[in-house]
Amino acid sequence: MKPKAAFFDFTCCEGCQLTVVDSLQTHLDLLDVVEIVQFREAISERGEDYAVAFVEGSITRESDEARLKKIREQAAVLVALGACAHLGGVNAIKNLAPLDDVRRYVYGDQAEWYATYATRPVSAVVKVDAFIPGCPIDREEFIAVVKALLRGKKPPIPDYPMCMDCKMKENVCLFDKGSYCLGPITRAGCGAICPSFGVGCEGCRGLISNPNRESMLNVLAEHGLTPQDMAMQMTMFGAYDASQIVK
Repeated sequence: MKPKAAFFDFTCCEGCQLTVVDSLQTHLDLLDVVEIVQFREAISERGEDYAVAFVEGSITRESDEARLKKIREQAAVLVALGACAHLGGVNAIKNLAPLDDVRRYVYGDQAEWYATYATRPVSAVVKVDAFIPGCPIDREEFIAVVKALLRGKKPPIPDYPMCMDCKMKENVCLFDKGSYCLGPITRAGCGAICPSFGVGCEGCRGLISNPNRESMLNVLAEHGLTPQDMAMQMTMFGAYDASQIVK
């Protein structure tokens, strides 16, 4: 029997799910071995019998927790899909300011109408078995992860600095060009897309497991930058866990 999979979304733009749809256009063979029973972006059916759950989006309301826990209870495998689910993502920027101030800024005199709390990644609420990083995810990496899960293998997500991707592409380091980049502490696997076009990495794939904090601080010092500069750069995607690097 085909394993059954379902896709769910919390607070997100759903761009990662659209990337999944895009990937299936060139990998239709995947549908020969996996049955999708729920996927709002692609089908109208809503089957509740699934073994694998792909969850996109961060958790931003207390009521989200009950729904997420129900998904976790049903799924044998739960995969965090993209930066919001994996890291808290862009939504976690609100954690840097008092929640009441953020609510009033966004909703004005209707602030009390909307429930919210500090943004957190999926793993802060339930156990996550695997994740696919990025904003959005990489279509080929999604396919590779699904194939690995089908074989009972560990998903092939890199755990080394993105600088290695840059070196493989023979890019000139952006620090040497007077710019800024989180490549030394960010997870590789994107092919260094942003630095290849002259834009510093903002860490959408998250930190590697053991980021070399001291080495990164030394690089900053060599180029006249401070830990606070790094913290500012990390807040686009890593506001939830920036304190792991900058204290």
